[in-house]
Amino acid sequence: MKKTIRFIPISILVFSFVFVSCGPGKKLVASREQVKQLQMDSADTHSQLNDCNGMVKDLRAEKATLQDQKTNLQDQNASVHKDLTDLSNSSKMTIEDQAARLNNLQTMIQSQREMMSKLKNSIADALMKYKTDQLYVYIKDGNVYVSLQEKLLFKSGSDVVDPIGQAALMTLVKVLKDTKDISVMIEGHTDNVPIKTVRFKDNWDLSTARATAIVRFMTADNGFDPTRITASGKGEFKPVKSNDTAEGRADNRRTEVILSPDLNELYKLLEK
Repeated sequence: MKKTIRFIPISILVFSFVFVSCGPGKKLVASREQVKQLQMDSADTHSQLNDCNGMVKDLRAEKATLQDQKTNLQDQNASVHKDLTDLSNSSKMTIEDQAARLNNLQTMIQSQREMMSKLKNSIADALMKYKTDQLYVYIKDGNVYVSLQEKLLFKSGSDVVDPIGQAALMTLVKVLKDTKDISVMIEGHTDNVPIKTVRFKDNWDLSTARATAIVRFMTADNGFDPTRITASGKGEFKPVKSNDTAEGRADNRRTEVILSPDLNELYKLLEK
């Protein structure tokens, strides 16, 4: 019985020691967990701080880029403003000046129209004896056209001007010599029937040769100013009728004398 009583205090003492030793262990674990959490929080904060620093750098770079763009736009604006100022200073035409210029243009154009109409009538009167299936005169796009059919000027496949055609051209030259401020284009045309001879390789060759023959006749033989005339061949590529019929092909075999007004004065007025 006495042994039992002694055992109890000793047990209580041992239990108390164990209990006391267990208490500080839990606090230590809690402290370690708290330290670990603080370390994690510190790492997160450090990462966020690095991100913020990176964003600040990006914003600074973007700000610098925007500043450069602003400077470029300001420079461009200044350049445009300068151009507008220079244009305003260089253009001294008032509304009245512009109205007067427009009136001059209209007067000049009307004068040229009247001149070309008068020229067309003069040529038509001079060549009145020729039939319409030999030649005809008309105005197109401000130019006077004298369309001479092949049967009036040339034999088939030839570039030698016939005497009847020479007489018509001489009459035309007399009218043109008295008309200043016009240029003359001689334009040869054929149908689409192929030609290939020792002299002519194709229709283009023939049309150009015919135009050149007429230019020589008008200048070398009849004294027309060679600086005012040009030869051109169109071959079969500018027909006035269908080549499917004999009548159409006959109309396409022609030489056109195209008379154009001198537009130099008009261009000078436009450039002012």
